[in-house]
Amino acid sequence: MFAVQQAGKSGFMLLALLFLFSLFNPAQANPRYAAIVIDADNGEVLHASNADATRYPASLTKMMTLYMLFEAMEQGLMTLDTAMPVSAHAASMPQTNLSLKAGDRLKVRDAIPALIVRSANDVAAVVAEALGGTESGFARMMTDKAKAMKMTATTFRNASGLPDSRQTSTARDLAILSLRLMKDFPQHYHYFSTQSFSYKGRTYNSHNRMVRNYAGVDGMKTGYIRASGFNVATSAKRGERRVIGVVMGGKTAQSRDTHMASLLDRSFTRASQIARVSAEAAAPASKLVISTDTVRQVARQAPETRAPAVVQRAQAPAALPRPSLTEELGWAVQIGSFRVPEQARDRASDAAKRLNDVDLAQIAVSEVEISDRKLFRARLVGLQENQAKNACQRLSRQGMDCLVVKLSGS
Repeated sequence: MFAVQQAGKSGFMLLALLFLFSLFNPAQANPRYAAIVIDADNGEVLHASNADATRYPASLTKMMTLYMLFEAMEQGLMTLDTAMPVSAHAASMPQTNLSLKAGDRLKVRDAIPALIVRSANDVAAVVAEALGGTESGFARMMTDKAKAMKMTATTFRNASGLPDSRQTSTARDLAILSLRLMKDFPQHYHYFSTQSFSYKGRTYNSHNRMVRNYAGVDGMKTGYIRASGFNVATSAKRGERRVIGVVMGGKTAQSRDTHMASLLDRSFTRASQIARVSAEAAAPASKLVISTDTVRQVARQAPETRAPAVVQRAQAPAALPRPSLTEELGWAVQIGSFRVPEQARDRASDAAKRLNDVDLAQIAVSEVEISDRKLFRARLVGLQENQAKNACQRLSRQGMDCLVVKLSGS
């Protein structure tokens, strides 16, 4: 009996641990989960998990509907006082909506907060028909615009985000859209922090609690359908730094918001760390040592037989003439600065292992003086600009700090 009781207790503890693990590892517990956080100033990826996985955008779709509306306003095709007709099709849209009736007319100044605060599906259809003739025609326009923005994994079939198995996007694409809304239409961005609006004597309150509950958040949009889970795109500013995050597939609105808050905290910290690395990059190098192995050699190793040490250490590293070498190398990915050269070389080796299909890059360790301290800087050198940017982006997705550097003399 005692053994049975102990086994029962052990099973209960195991289940409890698995439950706690799922809370802190949403990607493991939720197949719909995806997330990304980027630095709004430079596009640096600060966090990514399933960022390129296909997901349903739900009402985050309305951010593109708003983008198209703002663009029409900038082109003089619409004004805040333009009255858009409500068709029978638009009036038939299910909740959430404004209960518009066929034959009504809706002004643009009412449509904007209705899309952001109420996430009104009937309003999305009204805008779609006003700009595209039909909602399906407008969806094609939205998709074309997405492709032009490099949102290459996004297809729109409607203007609202209502269920359609062919309407898909990714967390990365939606972060691009969020950033473009902010950058392309700064004069309209303030709408995304709207917490309530009134229409025909009724007041509607926002679903976006991040604006109220997280200091520095001033937008942008929530979304939900059963197939997608709870989605949110969020922009937050702390000091002079702004980040944009997208979380998709939350199990509840509350857990989604809690996770987003955690990602924002971590991403602001990471952005600060990257800024310090950038400052270090400006420090002059006194020595530069190149190992004999390259990342191409790493790629030749089969994954199951990969050696523990990716890059062999040079037996007697010699100082090389810095100007002539950097002229040849051009661009580099900087991994960080360390107290001992072995640590720097090992960190660069780890980066090389993670980039096992990148050719030509060499591991470089240089000695630098930073704040009267001697440190050893780790880099992957010998890259073209596009190779360096792609490599750093991939390392960032795996949680490794890095910085793209154009070497002096190149």
